[in-house]
Amino acid sequence: MDSKLIKVGLVGGMVTALCCFTPILVWALSALGVSVMIGYLDYVLFPLLGLFILLLLLGVARHVR
Repeated sequence: MDSKLIKVGLVGGMVTALCCFTPILVWALSALGVSVMIGYLDYVLFPLLGLFILLLLLGVARHVR
């Protein structure tokens, strides 16, 4: 279970960070025609990034013990 938490935390954090700090998601939403949602991305992506980092830290803490 610990390694699964670490993997989910790493992969989810990397994908969320890519969407937060690069315009990948902005381009995708614009291409789909739902660019209205771009203004709300920060309200979703930053807490999601925090959740994945928390999962990563929890997995590492359990692995160390």
